[in-house]
Parts: sequence; C-alpha cells; structure tokens
Amino acid sequence: MTVHDALSQPTAREVLEAFYAAERVYMAAGGAAAGASFDQMAATLHPDVVLHQTPDLPWGGEYVGHDGFRDWSVQMSGHFDIVDVQNAVLLTQDNQVVILCDLVTRTRATGETLMLPMAQVVTVRDGQITEFRPFYWNVPRYVAATRAAPAADSAPAGTTAATSSSPPALSATEARP
Repeated sequence: MTVHDALSQPTAREVLEAFYAAERVYMAAGGAAAGASFDQMAATLHPDVVLHQTPDLPWGGEYVGHDGFRDWSVQMSGHFDIVDVQNAVLLTQDNQVVILCDLVTRTRATGETLMLPMAQVVTVRDGQITEFRPFYWNVPRYVAATRAAPAADSAPAGTTAATSSSPPALSATEARP
C-alpha cells in the first residue's frame, strides 16, 4: 500500500457508519425475504470477513465471508425489521474499534421494540471490515422476543414502543458525555 492509498482509505469510523446505514436500509426493506439488496453491506465487508455471534442466540454461530455474512443477515431480517445501532461511541486504536451503543430492534412477529446496550469489537483493514464480535446485553430477552407470539394491541411491559417505522440515523460522531 502506498502513502496515497493510505490517505485515500476511509477511516474505521467512516466504514462503520457506512455499514450501519446499509444495515438499516436492508432490514427496513424486508431483508432477503423481500429481495433487499445485500450489495451496500457487502461493499463495507472484506471478502473473508468473520462474524462471531454468541451461540446463545437464535442466530448464533460463526459466519465467514460474504456468503456467511449474508446468511446471518437473512436470519436477523427474519426476526427483526429494525436493527439499528444508536448512541454509538467509537473508540479506535489502529485498526481496532470498540463500539459502545444501544441496539434497537423490532421483532417481526410481535412488533415489540427492544433498546438494549451492546458492545462490539470490530477490525477494519484497508477500508473494509474484517471481523465483528458483538456482545449483547440481556441475551435471554432477545431469545424470548424472537420466540414470542404476535402481540395484540400493545407492546409487552418493559419494552420501548417504536415511535415511527423509520428509526433515527446513527450519530456515531456524537459521543456521550
């Protein structure tokens, strides 16, 4: 890599912002089941990307490469129509990024919206994400939400009701005090 190449590469923050924006669009469009394009997300991912998900979640496992990541996104979009990283604080050192955030999800089965803390460790090299390792808060809550029967007229107690069908955009550049 030349000095010019290094200067023209997007920062880790820019790569993650592009990924999260593409992920929001993909989920809102209905994911794979609705024929949503994976191309915007794939553009931010290295061809050999590795996603490590805890085996305690319905979508748990190791997902390798674009095909593996697409498989994960099919599972997530089957459970949720909103997957949105909000209130993100990005801590970077070299090619490693730690993201402290709130993960907002809305289940397809019930319309229940969850907003729970999450941390992620992400590696970015040459302008693409090479590794994701998310750490979810309250894994049993996610499991219960994905197994719940459709709700009647209201969200279950302890959830945050969605205020619109389109969540606010990621504000990764606004750090919490």
